[in-house]
Amino acid sequence: MKIPIFTGSAAALVTPFDETGALDLSAMGQLIDWHLANGTRALVVCATTGECATLTDKEWESVVTFALDRADGKIPVIVGAGKNDTAHALRLCRRAETLGAQGVLLVTPYYNKTTQSGLIRHFTEIADQTALPILLYNVPSRTGLCIAAETYATLAKHPRIFGTKEASGDFSLILKTKRLCPKDFALYSGNDDQIVPILALGGVGVISTMANVIPRETQRICELWAEGSGEEAAALQIRCQPLIQALFREVNPIPVKEALQQMGKISGTLRLPLVRIGSTAQRELFAAMKEFGLIS
Repeated sequence: MKIPIFTGSAAALVTPFDETGALDLSAMGQLIDWHLANGTRALVVCATTGECATLTDKEWESVVTFALDRADGKIPVIVGAGKNDTAHALRLCRRAETLGAQGVLLVTPYYNKTTQSGLIRHFTEIADQTALPILLYNVPSRTGLCIAAETYATLAKHPRIFGTKEASGDFSLILKTKRLCPKDFALYSGNDDQIVPILALGGVGVISTMANVIPRETQRICELWAEGSGEEAAALQIRCQPLIQALFREVNPIPVKEALQQMGKISGTLRLPLVRIGSTAQRELFAAMKEFGLIS
């Protein structure tokens, strides 16, 4: 029986950079402390929201080492280690294991996107050679590749593949996946506007972008559902809708870094090709933040 790495809300943590574009680990430390104080149940570092595509392997290791040290075992740290090169992803997984991570998040290969048989080979090759629990990450809007329910069912049999972050938005796929996979294959929402629907289909939590700015409320949605207060969970999910919409008006993590800068948490610096938020999206974001009481 596989036990979920976490239940509830995991923050898909941004990677703070200073004004020169270098890692700002001091700001990251303050973010981690804030999450620990506000009930976040796990941290996911060096993934999409963490701008993993522009981190060197050395920077990746610096972020992972720092996050593990700062979290100090209080909550799990799950490391983004997905690459479109199976051998590279395996090297990162092995290093994450050596550093003491509690799990890895593996996105599907991108650009040189493969077949469903290739996905099974890719993930199995990695899972066979690491002891860490693995979460898959299905985000076809970014990768151009979607994990089929039958592929999930095959991968779920592997003792080290624990679950998935589902960001396809395809509820027919998710429903079929739940039918085909064993009950201990953990389903996490990868879309902040679908937390309650995913929980209603047997999900166990969310890997969240909006948790970067409202960690307590994101966790509370999950708690309310677990407590049997479905209507309250839905009401809080609905209350978050304008903020969620604003956080995804432009490519993630552009808006969320702007929000965190406005909250005084980080500098807001992005790495090219990402650029600062446009004026229209910024106005929408600020309005949503004011409505939620995040800025005055």
